[in-house]
Amino acid sequence: MEHGSSGAQTAPSAPRAPRAGVRGRVHRLVREVAKFGAVGGAGVLVNLLVFNFVRQVSDLQVVRASIIATVVAIAFNYVGFRYFTYRDRDKSGRTREMSLFLLFSAVGLVIENGVLYTATYGFGWDSPLQSNIFKFLGIGIGTLFRFWSYRSWVFRALPAREPAATPAQALLEPGRPTAVPRADEAPAVHR
Repeated sequence: MEHGSSGAQTAPSAPRAPRAGVRGRVHRLVREVAKFGAVGGAGVLVNLLVFNFVRQVSDLQVVRASIIATVVAIAFNYVGFRYFTYRDRDKSGRTREMSLFLLFSAVGLVIENGVLYTATYGFGWDSPLQSNIFKFLGIGIGTLFRFWSYRSWVFRALPAREPAATPAQALLEPGRPTAVPRADEAPAVHR
């Protein structure tokens, strides 16, 4: 018990719900960014490895080799995002999801390869080291756009569920929905 200004004991103040809510949202965002970064980091490696491999074994121009590498990385990233980073997100509209993913990935591809194109053909910076530096810079700028667009439009969060009604609440409030497990949840077993 705490003492008030009059010396009388007062009840301890309860923790504030909004603060816990903000803390939970920040924690979820940090986890999402970490998962996005893990998949994205692996995608960057795939992108750079394919880019350098194509440049070594073919006579393709720098930007064309980069576009091929970016397309391979996009396919790799989709699998990682859908089945790791955003596996708990809405899965009901796969056609819509794939269409938006490809649309926003194409915009990211233009951003990424636009940086490389500008460095190569605008400034003449086309040595292997310079190409890799500007490819990496383009990936970074494109990634900022992709993170925002994927999380906002492609892999949308499921709507928040209402808390389950107790049997007494169900009797007192007949219009209130009772807890129904989601399709991806196993039903509870009572013993």
